[in-house]
Amino acid sequence: MDSFQQLIWWLFQSSGGAETRTRLVRALREEPRNAQQLATALDLDYMTVRHHLRVLERNRLIEAAGERYGQVYFLSASLEGRWEAWEAIVSRSTAKGSRR
Repeated sequence: MDSFQQLIWWLFQSSGGAETRTRLVRALREEPRNAQQLATALDLDYMTVRHHLRVLERNRLIEAAGERYGQVYFLSASLEGRWEAWEAIVSRSTAKGSRR
């Protein structure tokens, strides 16, 4: 397992906010959006969305463009380039959750 896979495993499998971060990443892959748009689309608290966006940005999985208020978030080139690895790791938690 390389360092990218370890990071993905940690952020999307083993931590408490894994499900929320997964939903955010999937939504951003569909369409770049700002925090308010994400909160509305995913029916999440705005501050929760902001927290997880900061985590994802700090780990270089997403990037922001624009002014502070209304910044639009995009998947980073590194995440886009490793999408299949991300899906493989995330799908493990989805399969695990469906067995419960």
